Amino acid sequence: MIFAAIFAGGVGNRMGAQTPKQYMDLHGRPVIVHTVEKFVCADRLERILVLCPGGWIDYTAELLEKHLGRSDKITVVEGGETRNDTLLRALAWIGENYGIDGESVIVTHDAVRPLVTRRIIDDNIRCALEYGACDTAVGATDTIVQSDDGRTITAIPDRAAMFQGQTPQSFNIKKLKETVESLTPEEAATLTDACKIYAIKGLPVHIVRGEAYNIKITYPTDIKIAEALLES
Repeated sequence: MIFAAIFAGGVGNRMGAQTPKQYMDLHGRPVIVHTVEKFVCADRLERILVLCPGGWIDYTAELLEKHLGRSDKITVVEGGETRNDTLLRALAWIGENYGIDGESVIVTHDAVRPLVTRRIIDDNIRCALEYGACDTAVGATDTIVQSDDGRTITAIPDRAAMFQGQTPQSFNIKKLKETVESLTPEEAATLTDACKIYAIKGLPVHIVRGEAYNIKITYPTDIKIAEALLES
């Protein structure tokens, strides 16, 4: 089977708002509705998990039904304290309800990237089925500066070899589960996203071409940018 897991566990501290950013209004509808709609429209996806804070489960389910209608494809469940915990909960839910086999894939995505395209989703599914692991990324357009202490420049890597990671990130579920379970506690503590699990273990992750407008809603200005992109 082909699953999607939409990570909607953020609390939006950097937005300076009490409402988590995935529930903020964007062009007349909550951000999360725009995002989930893109996955509902992807024909090859068979189940869509939306993982959100425990206190927001009923609200999220009602919100999605209100804007998108009732769908047997969508299930809202509680996410974890961290991104890695949320991924583990998604894998556990799949295991409990469908079992883990060697053919199924999972497409993981940030709920606050509402401008993802169907082309990106389809490419992730194809790449995960073919190679087992992929990450959406765009080539860096600015010079990347490395600083080990945050005050002075340590190195300036070759921009041609630099990419900016986005989501979705997609994987063969069985291989992902085995790789996660092989991590030491020290390795697990360094995780920032699922692809780093593979990087730690020296496993290949293929690149799916992203789009510059596949932005992540992080700051108040991002809402304004997303509004302008939707209007255009």
